[in-house]
Amino acid sequence: MSALRTQVGRSVARFLTSEKRLEAQRHLKSLARRLSGKTATVHYFHQFDDPYSELAASQLNRLRNHYSIDIECHAVPPPDRSAAPEAEALRDWSRRDAANLAKRLGIAPPGDGAAPRGLSADADADALERGRALRARKGHYLGAMFYFEGEWYWGVDRLHYLESRLIKAGLTSTSQTPSPLTPPELRFISVDRSTLTARPAPTVEFFCSLRSPYTWLAVDRVRRLAKHYGAALELKFVLPMVMRGLPIPAAKRFYILADAKREAARLGLPFGDVADPVGRPAERGLAVLHQAIQRGVGEEFLESFLRGVFAEGIDAGSARGLEHLAQRAGLDHSAVITSLADESWRTIAERHRNELFSTRLWGVPSFRVSGLPAYWGQDRLWCLEDDLIHLLK
Repeated sequence: MSALRTQVGRSVARFLTSEKRLEAQRHLKSLARRLSGKTATVHYFHQFDDPYSELAASQLNRLRNHYSIDIECHAVPPPDRSAAPEAEALRDWSRRDAANLAKRLGIAPPGDGAAPRGLSADADADALERGRALRARKGHYLGAMFYFEGEWYWGVDRLHYLESRLIKAGLTSTSQTPSPLTPPELRFISVDRSTLTARPAPTVEFFCSLRSPYTWLAVDRVRRLAKHYGAALELKFVLPMVMRGLPIPAAKRFYILADAKREAARLGLPFGDVADPVGRPAERGLAVLHQAIQRGVGEEFLESFLRGVFAEGIDAGSARGLEHLAQRAGLDHSAVITSLADESWRTIAERHRNELFSTRLWGVPSFRVSGLPAYWGQDRLWCLEDDLIHLLK
């Protein structure tokens, strides 16, 4: 039954992340709009107490000026606890993160709380419920969300995908092609190698999960950053959220799958042949990862496992699948057997979870450098790099 469930899950994931399916959906949506004579409409969902919504709302006039679109704004309440289980920590992180992001992108920071055109900061309960219901019908759960003809885009982080799609669809309204906001790139600046040996190496703590597609998107870059800047990399694995009693709504799972696919494409990583390692496969994988770390090949096994379950459809719950993932990381059969007989990884995972919570974060991938403030998300690795560069000065 487990093998059958894995095969069904792989088929569903391949279908949902198929480029052909996505292009066909876009074509049909665009054709229906053109045949109806309707103006292209972007729906924007604004949460008034959300710093990310403030950043997104600051771009609405620019979008209206550059593209032949209507933008319909909807007020929404905060997400349900099932979608955002650590509400207080999320608020703290959002304020800090949104301010850092605005500074890096060169846009106005959050703080004025200005309402988008057509919305009032005093939106009543009925207006919030209408916005929430529309968002739910279209398949989402967060604020700061843009929706256009079947696809979702979160905040200014994913706005460039929406803008690229509008440009490709011929919906620009200016003679010059607008330049979308683009994510900050890693710089890998040149460093004097002698300085790396003349001072204590910084330590990068990398909080990771074997069921997190975003950990897969981050692991190679985290490894390269640590190596380039002479940092020691500490892997701090935790149990997947759903295995810690935090259920993930279907809308969140589907969005993460679609979002991880397009981020993987941008980063040049394979993604989509997914064999979900929830449950026993993740537990067996963590047992081997714990052993791999002790043997000095933890990074290699982490990357091998994540590539296997998110890009190659390998069933990590099977003996054959797990052994293949271990062998290409340099672990032989006896090492796998030894790992699976050792339950001490459970205590270590719980300790790492407590350490993660002590940083005021709760999700993975998260990371911090030598006790500096922690960051959450594979698209915040530029913050990690900034801290590494700062420590080298």
